[in-house]
Amino acid sequence: MKTLVTICRWLVGLLFIFSGLVKANDPLGLSFKMLEFFEKWNMQFFDSYSLSFAITINIVEVVAGVGIIIGWKPKFFTWLLLLLILFFTFLTSYVLFSGKIHACGCFGDCIPLTPIQTFTKDIILLVLILIILFGVSKIRSSTSGKKAIVILATMFAFVGFVEFYVLHHLPFKDCLAYKKGNNILEQMKPPVGSYPDSIVTTMKFNHNGKVVEIVGENYPADYNDTTYQFIDGSMEQKVVLKGNNTAKIANFSLTTASGNDTTQAILDIKENYVLIFVKDFSKIIASDKAVMLNMIASYTKIKIPIFIVTNDKEGIAASGFNNIPVFTCDATEIKTAARVNPTLFLMQGATILNKVAGVDADDLMK
Repeated sequence: MKTLVTICRWLVGLLFIFSGLVKANDPLGLSFKMLEFFEKWNMQFFDSYSLSFAITINIVEVVAGVGIIIGWKPKFFTWLLLLLILFFTFLTSYVLFSGKIHACGCFGDCIPLTPIQTFTKDIILLVLILIILFGVSKIRSSTSGKKAIVILATMFAFVGFVEFYVLHHLPFKDCLAYKKGNNILEQMKPPVGSYPDSIVTTMKFNHNGKVVEIVGENYPADYNDTTYQFIDGSMEQKVVLKGNNTAKIANFSLTTASGNDTTQAILDIKENYVLIFVKDFSKIIASDKAVMLNMIASYTKIKIPIFIVTNDKEGIAASGFNNIPVFTCDATEIKTAARVNPTLFLMQGATILNKVAGVDADDLMK
């Protein structure tokens, strides 16, 4: 039993550490996923806390994983892991059985899992944690209390620092469609070899006093509009085979103040140019703004075109960037493209040559 518990401790601990670190690379991604759950559950009063929740969950996952591996306070960390996995299993079961949310995001955007894969993973982890719980008396730690506290505090600080850094700069590993090296126009196309949803349509008709149901194109031989009268509201469409032809970038557009779509024209520019993605002008800190204004002045001298992409129409006038052409874009696309407010893209045509946070504007050309 002791050997089995030890194996389970290492498996569970390593997976929780890995999961927490992967999500710590992009805590905003988990925060946005939480907003989806809050919206579906009409719990929008938690929206302003979503990022704090995400940061905390990632830290707790890693610390709990380390704690169960070193075996210090085994009852505490086993119960903590059990509570975490019950919570995660509830979320993944909701995603799987309700169909209201596309994915749980348990491993962030870098390791996308289907709902059934995520749910299965959580069930397996639940079983492993229950084994640890039943054998918790067998756990003996070779780590002293002081040393354990130092290890756990170090992991707490490390994960916290990682999250602080990526929230002010950019994720260490960019796993989204707007990552460096990608071509935006190519990402707007469905994957090669993909196929759309297969949909079956069912309709009901009155025919000689009876209700006749017709599925798809299987019309009766005697069908005609005169003898078969369609029953209003009877049409139903059912997806029998889920397609996979969704482009990674679906709603990217660059629209002028007058409503003209200039997406293709901008992405066809052959020389280098800069796109500055801004989620909220009022939240750009003064030091970042100063760095950006200096960069803009330098780039203007060497005639590199600069454009602002935002959904914050009200904030443009007081932004201090009045002399730069501004395009509006879907807010969700901006959140995906720019994890930090603001984020700068160095572009050539539709290809992203480089991508930096506003605070690192001086590094855009490096």
